[in-house]
Amino acid sequence: MKNTFGNSISLTIFGESHGPEIGCVLSGLAPGIPVSEEKIRTALWLRRPSGTISTSRVEQDEFRIISGVYQGRTTGTPLSILIPNTNTRSADYEKTRFLARPGHADYTAYCKYHGFEDPRGGGHQSGRLTAALAAAGGILLPALEEKGIRIGTHIRALGGGREGETEFIEDQAFSQDEEALNREIESLKMKLFPVLDAAADEKMQHRIQQARADRDSVGGILESAVSGVPAGIGEPWFDSVESALSHILFSIPAVKGVEFGEAFSMVGRRGSAYNDEYTACRETSAHFPGKGGKSPEKGQIPQNTVIRTRTNHNGGVNGGITNGMPILFRTAVKPTPSIGITQKTVNFGTGEESEITVSGRHDPAVIHRARIVVDAAAALAVSDLLALRYGTDWLA
Repeated sequence: MKNTFGNSISLTIFGESHGPEIGCVLSGLAPGIPVSEEKIRTALWLRRPSGTISTSRVEQDEFRIISGVYQGRTTGTPLSILIPNTNTRSADYEKTRFLARPGHADYTAYCKYHGFEDPRGGGHQSGRLTAALAAAGGILLPALEEKGIRIGTHIRALGGGREGETEFIEDQAFSQDEEALNREIESLKMKLFPVLDAAADEKMQHRIQQARADRDSVGGILESAVSGVPAGIGEPWFDSVESALSHILFSIPAVKGVEFGEAFSMVGRRGSAYNDEYTACRETSAHFPGKGGKSPEKGQIPQNTVIRTRTNHNGGVNGGITNGMPILFRTAVKPTPSIGITQKTVNFGTGEESEITVSGRHDPAVIHRARIVVDAAAALAVSDLLALRYGTDWLA
């Protein structure tokens, strides 16, 4: 199925931007996982437009769980969520029905679906459907956290400066120290504008306001971290950790690039600088009890030893398999394609060249709203990888 991601734990999304409802079906969840409607509501709130740096189309996202949950816990059967569309203005799209909006999927959808597609608001290709993915994240993110796995994302850099301005406004990078990293992830949880540095927050929001005033838009780079994933997860070659994460991250409409670790910034250096050297940490806590001097069995690491790397240029993955360090990746989020500046296009109904000025309600930036969608996507990919390794009951 083309609208389904995952093997052991899978997610199917459905609906259109201006249809009556959108939704998702989560399959493969173990029975007994706690489901908090408040946490689903929070995930949807983090994705929802807010203030003048977002679109004025604000949906309340009053979701309904219609299957798979009983008395606050998963039953083990498919979990279905419906989210109504209540704030649509379909007339905004009638006059541009056959005008290909630059940066959008109007023309490609017409080619694929032969004119039978729903064109309103981008139809099935709309970013509106990321609400369904965020709702699934409201279930999977808390379930992973119960297992000691934390996922967080912040705006690492915002582009779109006016002529003469710095190209990117940068936030501080995630910490290399795992305890500090976990504190940073925690600090981002309830931020509608997810940055670590307050000064970067003010500068970035001002730039987005500038873009709105210019009837234009901006994009940038999100940086994500997944901490607490044990070593040995993932498969070499076609089901590597990078393959699984890239597959779902590129399914998010605004994402145009993915980088693991410090791929692009470090590849110009020599292997002696890029390689992550290993170190052994001795633990005496109850989590890592000693073995009384006995030698480890074949294929096992002594229980009082934790192996880590001194740096994390590879983003916690070697040979497609986790090495126990935090998984670090960055996603490039393009500027919102719907802008108020007149652009050249083609009427694919007549074949004639034309011009288009996109009207309606649109975001000058979607990067801050995309954060929870990236978190949810990562949670789904990681949950599926863990279920493939340990079985679906592991998550419960």
